[in-house]
Amino acid sequence: MNLRLLILDGAVWAICGAVVGVIFARLDWRHMSAPGLFTSLRVFETRQRYEHALVVRRWKDLLPEAGTWFGGISKRRLPSRADGSLQRFAAESLRAERVHWTLLLLVPVMLLWNRGWLLVVNVIFGVAINLPCIIVSRYNRLRLMHIAQRRI
Repeated sequence: MNLRLLILDGAVWAICGAVVGVIFARLDWRHMSAPGLFTSLRVFETRQRYEHALVVRRWKDLLPEAGTWFGGISKRRLPSRADGSLQRFAAESLRAERVHWTLLLLVPVMLLWNRGWLLVVNVIFGVAINLPCIIVSRYNRLRLMHIAQRRI
């Protein structure tokens, strides 16, 4: 029984990840430029804190880049400053963050059929897969803010 649930859980995570990715990819990137309640950067969030406390620069490149899978752009490297590329990059980073927050909402759904250790595994999996991507997305937006402030 546990093996069946584990297979079901894997299928649910994979299918929901693909569906959420496709849905967000179909939204025009220009509509992704305004942060919301969860995606607004907080006063205490600084580029330096992400670099020193979370050591983001050491591990961010180890994450897979799925932004191009559904027609988006890669967020591996900052683009040139020409022709609105930085604005698009910021919007794509915000889109990625929203995708991963949405996928985290799947964790409570797992309560419907998982109990005990399988529920714990799903919570750990959901956080372990999505939280690093959220952190990197926020870090990238902080880097862009730093670049924009240097221009002024």
